[in-house]
Amino acid sequence: MHLLIPFAAPLSEAGRQAAASLTLPNLRWLMARWAEVQRDEADEWSLSPPHERALALALGWQGGSGQLPWAARAARADGIEPGDLSWGLLTPVHWHLGTEQISLLDPATLMLDDSTSRALFAAVLPLFLSEGYALHYGAPQRWYLAHESLATLATASLDRVVGRNVDAWLGKDPAARALRRLQSEVQMLLYNHPINDDRVARGLLPVNSFWLSGCGPTQPETGVAPQVDERLRGPALADDWAAWVKAWDTLDDGPLAKLRECAATEHPAALTLCGERAWVRLEAAPGSLMRRARALLKRPSPPALMETL
Repeated sequence: MHLLIPFAAPLSEAGRQAAASLTLPNLRWLMARWAEVQRDEADEWSLSPPHERALALALGWQGGSGQLPWAARAARADGIEPGDLSWGLLTPVHWHLGTEQISLLDPATLMLDDSTSRALFAAVLPLFLSEGYALHYGAPQRWYLAHESLATLATASLDRVVGRNVDAWLGKDPAARALRRLQSEVQMLLYNHPINDDRVARGLLPVNSFWLSGCGPTQPETGVAPQVDERLRGPALADDWAAWVKAWDTLDDGPLAKLRECAATEHPAALTLCGERAWVRLEAAPGSLMRRARALLKRPSPPALMETL
């Protein structure tokens, strides 16, 4: 059993205070007996967040920051055969115009149903076709773009951009500039579109843009994917630290308790914790009982470990 937990450690002061309040007895039990066997560090501005980098490594993928082919993998899961094409994940989103910046809201807040998403997809499809792109529908929040220019295009993960200024995450690659021009055309088309007028009348947010991520050709998966538990994602992206603490408690009572049972019976097990900058993999510490006891004295508490992520 290998459990991977994204958004396990926040960077904001409010989030760090919330992390300091965590008790998490099952995680503490595991940390008291396990050792850090692998770590990957970058900074909070890397296009690929730590949980995506950790999962890509487990799958045996190659690729730089922002160049991991999540779109091709998701397309296949949605029944679209990626073949030899290069793909990008096109997510319909809402850009919020603030007084000083444009921020991207979590797509989950759109509550986009299948019929509405398909209607919006049909509305923007001619714009993409006119520029030589192929566009495929996968699910309400997953549209797929295919084009040779996406083979090496580095893009910021949606998880990096939600709740933040989009300008900081727009690439400068020539292919990205072409897509920004197309993005402006999509925004003009969707502005005051009847579908959005109806959504606003019903108290829903309009879909006024898209975000492109996960570009590249498909890669074979030569490793085993861990079990990814994303229950911390929503609260973390919403800066809802009370909900984040509650989600951590349910994680500790559920998957981490099962991981503890697995570890107690000496079955192979691992835990990967991912923050905004780094990820760390923990496994059973090798060596003699005395060596493990000495290592125990040096191990950090969960909040102390989270400070390093």
